[in-house]
Amino acid sequence: MKRITVHLAKIQMAAGDKDVYVLGGANVAQQCLKAGLLDEMRIHIVPVLFGEGIRLFDHLGAKHIELEKVRIMDARGVMHVKFRVVK
Repeated sequence: MKRITVHLAKIQMAAGDKDVYVLGGANVAQQCLKAGLLDEMRIHIVPVLFGEGIRLFDHLGAKHIELEKVRIMDARGVMHVKFRVVK
């Protein structure tokens, strides 16, 4: 986790007052959530089951993380959900 934190700190300094977007799968999201680096999450859900993978909200530790639903957009074959990370 320290690794992604160091990289994001450098990216945030370079961005100044601009927004920083992080794209990735469950592992990246878990690291950012656990480190308290996210202000919001956008999750795109496609109803295809592969049978294995990393569960998005596992491995976050004992710290309580609250997500507030901001928007749900339903489209053909996909659902887009936007959450604000409550701090």
